Amino acid sequence: MIIEGNFLASNTTKIGEIVTNPTAALEAKWIAYGLGLAAVGFVLSLIIGRPLLAWLRLKKIGKSIRGDGPESHIVKTGTPTMGGIMIILAILIVCALVIWITGRWSVLLPIGIIISCGVLGAVDDMLSLVGWDQALLTQPENGIETKREKRRRLRRLNRGLTARFKMAWLLVISLIAAIVLNGPLDLEKVYVPFIREPLVLGWLYIPIVTIVIAGFSNAVNLTDGLDTLAGLTCAFAFMAYAIIGFLQGQDQVVLIGFAAAGACLGFLWYNAYPAHVFMGDTGSLTLGALLAVLAFQTNQWLLLPIIGGVFVAEAASVIIQVSYFKITKRLTGTGKRIFKITPLHHHFEKSGWSETQVSVRFALVGMVLAMVGVALALL
Repeated sequence: MIIEGNFLASNTTKIGEIVTNPTAALEAKWIAYGLGLAAVGFVLSLIIGRPLLAWLRLKKIGKSIRGDGPESHIVKTGTPTMGGIMIILAILIVCALVIWITGRWSVLLPIGIIISCGVLGAVDDMLSLVGWDQALLTQPENGIETKREKRRRLRRLNRGLTARFKMAWLLVISLIAAIVLNGPLDLEKVYVPFIREPLVLGWLYIPIVTIVIAGFSNAVNLTDGLDTLAGLTCAFAFMAYAIIGFLQGQDQVVLIGFAAAGACLGFLWYNAYPAHVFMGDTGSLTLGALLAVLAFQTNQWLLLPIIGGVFVAEAASVIIQVSYFKITKRLTGTGKRIFKITPLHHHFEKSGWSETQVSVRFALVGMVLAMVGVALALL
């Protein structure tokens, strides 16, 4: 890569191959537009957040807290949830501006992802509100309850959509997104660091896209357990892909990436410890899927596990914990655990870290990984 004045030029860059307008990578105006829309997303979140928070309190849309989590979280019971609505609305408004500015109808894919995942998350949030399960806390009046009925009642106390049902819908949404990426957008490649030419995946592309989008949506959802944690790490990841989009001359990725980062930061105004509102599945499922879609639009999705390394670690901790527990229970009759509790951020809380220490340290790691990802995109 060669730096000439204020512009980025290249005589060998591999990421310039998919640029529809090669001169776009030389136009610093897109960074200016992107940063401007980041500020717009931030302000929109702030503006939308105040009346939204008042409405959530009025409707008593408060989050119920899992009983097996850290004891310090019990006081958060009843805190308004579904705060992700302010992020979603801010990004949708900016997406409309992006279509107007660029004329790129490929922005309709991120819009579809935002709406579909937002609705799925909102349904899950509505089913996990405080007060919806009071009847489940008590046994039948006659005192007669079979073991099967008791297990079913206790499972329902976990609240929300079942993990299988939620993942099934995420896979459907992700499959549709994969078909759009591979069909109308004609994407089927992946760039590998240190290798100049991209790899063409062919028929493997659609199943990989489907799994990755659904997986990252769920990973961000698992990360959303502490004040500021998911919002801040998502902001860093979106900024990273906005920069990668600029290097490729993909203006729509630049604008949406920076706008999403700004919207996340605006949400943190209300989510800063102690949080006045939670993002909920409404926001976390949406942000994870949107981040993955932007990654695939740049063909730099192989860097997603690095740029979103915090999300990967959170999801991996759950998978490892559940798998190890089942294996040891089958072999020894008693299930064993590797972590004190999962997802990973709760393990560190149980180990003595304060909530703010976990959130800040995880966010710092996320910021460094985002920078590493951008660096690898240049190689």
